[in-house]
Amino acid sequence: MSAQTLLLSVFKYKAWANEGLFTELAKVDAAARQSERHSVIRLLNHIYIVDRIFAAHLSGEMPGYTGINTPETPTIEELRSAVVKSDRWYVEYIGKLAAERFSESLQFTFTDGVSGCMLREEMLVHVATHGDYHRGAIGLLLPQASVHPFTVYLHKAESR
Repeated sequence: MSAQTLLLSVFKYKAWANEGLFTELAKVDAAARQSERHSVIRLLNHIYIVDRIFAAHLSGEMPGYTGINTPETPTIEELRSAVVKSDRWYVEYIGKLAAERFSESLQFTFTDGVSGCMLREEMLVHVATHGDYHRGAIGLLLPQASVHPFTVYLHKAESR
């Protein structure tokens, strides 16, 4: 399996997992579970911001963020829309990237000012695993808000 095929599969899963989280989060009673809901939105926003920072690095652009989260908390609707677009960007980016470009080395600057250098494929793996890590933390918060995690991706993806 090529890096491109594998990463495309991982990022399609990432988009599915994000959409599922937003669907479940929308069911949470905002008044009764304000703290848990806010914590989940902050974590999802952090994932989104880091995704966009690395999308900028992959594109050779300046990220436009000075930190790994924003001071303000977006609404769930604003964040969901932004995440859908970001997830779509990654799937399209990976799908169109020439195979030899995955192993290109890119210089960049982290938000704390430290210089970094990673291969494109390393950046993509970082984005995927970073999001998975924080979705795992969200998976621990959701039951506190009376939402139960979902684990049916392979059943749906492999039923084609």
